[in-house]
Amino acid sequence: MTAKSNYSGDAGRIEAALSDRTIALVGLMGAGKSTVGKRLADKLHRKFYDSDNEIEKAAGLAISDIFTLHGETEFRRGERRVLERLLNEEPHVLATGGGAYLDPETRDLLREKAVTIWLNADLETLWRRVSRRSHRPLLQADNPKSVLSRLLSERAPIYEQADLVVRSEEGPHRATVEAILRALEDWSKARHG
Repeated sequence: MTAKSNYSGDAGRIEAALSDRTIALVGLMGAGKSTVGKRLADKLHRKFYDSDNEIEKAAGLAISDIFTLHGETEFRRGERRVLERLLNEEPHVLATGGGAYLDPETRDLLREKAVTIWLNADLETLWRRVSRRSHRPLLQADNPKSVLSRLLSERAPIYEQADLVVRSEEGPHRATVEAILRALEDWSKARHG
């Protein structure tokens, strides 16, 4: 069941301004890219893709197994191929993996074909969300919270290069969706008047 939105702007204006561009959500694991992305796609009447799910379908393996069997370098190569395929689909909402935007070639591809939005969450919010599950390959360490903290510090300067930055905070995902819609509306007004 979809919650009622408090967003009172013009989703139609956003869709018209972005009719030729995918909306790509970037950010660290736990930022809410998949959960928020599904709701955003519903609000904008677009398809939703989660690049991690698409990678698993293409490889026939779980991401953790791809990391174990082939390593991160090979995973990133496959991720770039999947993202390239997805970005050639009709414009949609795309949740990217946490490391996807770090790759310069992938970042260039996203800049060319999408409007990128960094879902920026603080460490405590990220930790609360990711500590509920144990399937994150990069957090398979003695002190996963310190790994998450290091990743946030290292990656933030790259994520900041996204077209838009929206805060992802605890609370209903609806609030983050509404913040994205407001940011997209401002962006579309600036771009198209």
